[in-house]
Amino acid sequence: MQFQLSGQQIDVTPALRQHVESRLDRLHRLDDKLVSLAVILSVDKLRHRADATLGITGATLHAEAAEADMYASIDALFDKLVAQLRRHREKIVDKHHRATRTEVQYG
Repeated sequence: MQFQLSGQQIDVTPALRQHVESRLDRLHRLDDKLVSLAVILSVDKLRHRADATLGITGATLHAEAAEADMYASIDALFDKLVAQLRRHREKIVDKHHRATRTEVQYG
């Protein structure tokens, strides 16, 4: 998987990079077919924002979070990405089950 972490008007410290990389494991546990992840960290006055674009086979997911603390915004961002990835996987699994059921009935 390609992983890119960048900052806008903020220096990405090794501690921030390590925090983001530690959250990647949650995504890998759900789906091992992740293609790319681009995370952008930025600061707008008192709001710390984290934006991410996750590329998976067949789709691209995007999430963003803004909190008072950068670590909290990273955690909220990954919570949103995990929820989107779960919904996407359930949709695909449901399509496969539906296709199998119609083949059995009419096959």
